[in-house]
Amino acid sequence: MPTQSSEQPPSSAPEPHRHRNVAESFGVDAERYDRTRPRYPDALVERIVAASPGPDVVDVGCGTGIEARQLRAAGCSVLGVEPDARMAGFARRAGFEVEVATFEAWEDAGRRFDAVVAGQSWHWVEPVAGAAKAARVLRPGGLLAVFWHVFQMPDEVFDAFAEVYRRVAPDSPIPVPSAKQPLNLYEGMFARTSDGIRAADAFGEPEHWRYEWEKRYTRDEWLDQIPTHGSLTHLPPDKLAEVLESVGAAIDRLGGGFTVPYVTVAVTASRPA
Repeated sequence: MPTQSSEQPPSSAPEPHRHRNVAESFGVDAERYDRTRPRYPDALVERIVAASPGPDVVDVGCGTGIEARQLRAAGCSVLGVEPDARMAGFARRAGFEVEVATFEAWEDAGRRFDAVVAGQSWHWVEPVAGAAKAARVLRPGGLLAVFWHVFQMPDEVFDAFAEVYRRVAPDSPIPVPSAKQPLNLYEGMFARTSDGIRAADAFGEPEHWRYEWEKRYTRDEWLDQIPTHGSLTHLPPDKLAEVLESVGAAIDRLGGGFTVPYVTVAVTASRPA
């Protein structure tokens, strides 16, 4: 999940889309990614479908097809665009057509769609170029909807993760935030996304949709999903083991599990009809 150092103002924060080696690393364990990453609120999927003029959707950075499956179940026809061939292969095995490319370089071949969506992936897209490309492929009235999960770990788990991560990966291009208010840290990314949409000069004013929910994790469930985070996909096995040991010990001290409050935030805008 994207992170941003709280010691930097949003304007000078890291730009994840420049780190292609991280952006295209999630396929190292696509099965684990699909198994452990959370799904999206049904209310968000329903609102995307209702706000789109038709069922044809492009899923940017579709990964293993997590949101694509939800959209398909809601009646959409989904085309994936995914830069990691391993992730694309996983989504194809689930029955999706997927084209391997970054969204900015993807050849649309004149095709037009009713919605462009991106779940946990738009920070890997250059915000202005991505919004301009979305505008190009959307039909009149079409919807751009990009969304992220923001989660709050218990302080004990966060502290254990932050301490060991800074020790084993001091030169990581994706720093761990030092504050414990993750939604505040994500606000800079949401603002840059909205600014990119405005700069494309092809959409109405961006809106932010927000959905709150929670999920209970056991120790093993939380440790299972940790290696899928972009900050950890390149760690060698011994350093990853250090992270898992430290975080696992913290969860043990909490009784072996905890509840994570999530906020799923979508930045959306529509093309004029």
